[in-house]
Amino acid sequence: MTSKVYVALRVKALPERCFDAFVREIGAWWRPNGLFQTTPRAPGLLAFEPSEGGRLTETLANGKVFEIGRILSWEPPSRLVFTWRQANFPPDLQTEVEVRFEAVGEETRVSVEHRGFDQVPAESAARHGFPDQALLMRLAEWWQVLLAAHRSQAE
Repeated sequence: MTSKVYVALRVKALPERCFDAFVREIGAWWRPNGLFQTTPRAPGLLAFEPSEGGRLTETLANGKVFEIGRILSWEPPSRLVFTWRQANFPPDLQTEVEVRFEAVGEETRVSVEHRGFDQVPAESAARHGFPDQALLMRLAEWWQVLLAAHRSQAE
């Protein structure tokens, strides 16, 4: 199984703006998805702690904070790598997301590679009964929606 998805698009903004919108304004553009929930309850507000080792968290309306992942690489304005954990993952499982911001003329190619889904056991609730290809296709479709929302925010 190919255990990663790759999605990219161009944004009419410089890499600095795209990076900033991705990490500092994630709460404005993020779109929850029922297949890839990060908390066991209704979606909350996502936020990054902006530094290597910082957390990606989701804060619910009641104030409870869930840690989704940790920042492994913080390289503004070109690259961000963080771990990703869903609410229904087995206890010791996490995946990894790498986001790149590459200047292309006066635009920026924003790309996301989400890897590590080969670690999710076949019987895990995180798969929702999907075979490998279908699960990765759903994940890629969701990242397409997220990047389109990010583009609207950044532009």
